[in-house]
Amino acid sequence: MSGEGSPTITIEPGSAHGLRVAIVVSEWNRDITDELASQAQQAGETAGAEVTVIPVVGALEIPVVVKKATQTYDAVVALGCVIQGGTPHFDHVCNAVTYGLTKIAVETETPVGNGVLTCNTHEQAVDRAGGPTAHENKGAEAMIAAIHTAQTLKSMAAD
Repeated sequence: MSGEGSPTITIEPGSAHGLRVAIVVSEWNRDITDELASQAQQAGETAGAEVTVIPVVGALEIPVVVKKATQTYDAVVALGCVIQGGTPHFDHVCNAVTYGLTKIAVETETPVGNGVLTCNTHEQAVDRAGGPTAHENKGAEAMIAAIHTAQTLKSMAAD
């Protein structure tokens, strides 16, 4: 299981009050991305954050919208699902999105939780999306990472 060794960071309910978080979510593989977004939104709202969901067409559109969102939000969560096909397109999309999101986070100093699934099969994606049969909850994990990082940056600025 890929979640082996994952951190056990939690966010106290209500501790993110006043934090504005955008979820940028791809429309491709909607059965997966809807679940990711639902789980992320629930985690953010439980933490007390004000959450806004912004849909985009596909994974390649996520970085540009995330970058724009960093101008308005305290943190951004990127959600999508790219499933391996029969061409190298999968590798190009996955690499471009991952690189883009990392670059945006570093350049803007705004946390970007990366919940873009890159899976070999639809079944792997279902197992990571956080639904009733899933073993992992990557939407919530991305939200928790974004909120935790925003809180860390805020505390560092206060020092």
